[in-house]
Amino acid sequence: MIDPHGPEPSYRQLADLLRARIESGEIGPREPLPSITYLTGETGLAVGTVRRAIAVLVDEGLAYTVPGRGTFASPR
Repeated sequence: MIDPHGPEPSYRQLADLLRARIESGEIGPREPLPSITYLTGETGLAVGTVRRAIAVLVDEGLAYTVPGRGTFASPR
């Protein structure tokens, strides 16, 4: 999963994992991404690290955030 000692920063590794799930269709268009709370629990990463990974996906146009609702995969 996430290798904290790997060559890539942890946030980038998490962004890559989520990107792969979106691109494969495992997370479909307009479907929610796992919550920050869930991802911190599953990965052991800090909240800020998870937020940064999600921000990468938003910046790339693969996801969008709805305040108070969560982050969703962008429509294709």
